[in-house]
Amino acid sequence: MRWASVLGVGAAVYFGLALYLFVFQARYVYFPELPSRQVEATPADIGLAFDAVTLRTTDGEALAGWFIPASAARGTLLYLHGNGGNIGHRLDQIEAFHRLGLNVFIIDYRGYGASSGKPSEEGTYQDALAAWNYLTQQKRLAPERIVLFGESLGGSIAAWLAARQPPAGLVIYASFTSVPEMAQALYPLFPASRLVRYRYDTRTALGNVNCPVLILHSSEDEIIPFSHGQALLEAAREPKRLVELRGGHNDALLVSREVYTREVGTFLQTIL
Repeated sequence: MRWASVLGVGAAVYFGLALYLFVFQARYVYFPELPSRQVEATPADIGLAFDAVTLRTTDGEALAGWFIPASAARGTLLYLHGNGGNIGHRLDQIEAFHRLGLNVFIIDYRGYGASSGKPSEEGTYQDALAAWNYLTQQKRLAPERIVLFGESLGGSIAAWLAARQPPAGLVIYASFTSVPEMAQALYPLFPASRLVRYRYDTRTALGNVNCPVLILHSSEDEIIPFSHGQALLEAAREPKRLVELRGGHNDALLVSREVYTREVGTFLQTIL
């Protein structure tokens, strides 16, 4: 009886935790308040002029973004950031791309920063599409002069967009193959891949991308293993390249700034 009670309690705890992960999984996908939802800095703080932009999505959400022009720009970068924080936390990266001679357009997904709504997988896709339409329809920029940059979760969103629209090139930084595969790796004691409602299937999207692809991933990434970057390289069509960085998931672009700036610069010279 005692063992039966222990097993019963263990089973109840197991299924309770599984139910919690299923019901509250959005808390493990989106982190708009990490470290803060408030946009506390702008490009002006690093000496860059910018235009504040408000986009309307097809389902009525208002998205906040910045367009940072570069003098004699050779192209425009559409920056789709990761699942934590907001556009105000990407000033170092914005400056680096600006120095490479690119206009930079960056938006906050619904539910992030000053954008309205609540994040969802389909919502983030529509947000990226709204940003693309702004550049190609309102700014009248040629698609072959637009480069997509996706950071972490944004890498999956950028791959989704590149599979449907024709950019000059796609840069993916520290992204994953899919949410189910990531979930199973993080929670091996649970059937996590079957519990998740989110797909973000970067691997499949990359198989449908027809532009040059550059993948940046750190072999020291403590959140998304380097093997995911290798798997994405395998899934992508030619021309493609994987560049190994150093540093953690959230600071590799700073730790390896010289390497990634050089590699991105070479990539831009090839495609633009």
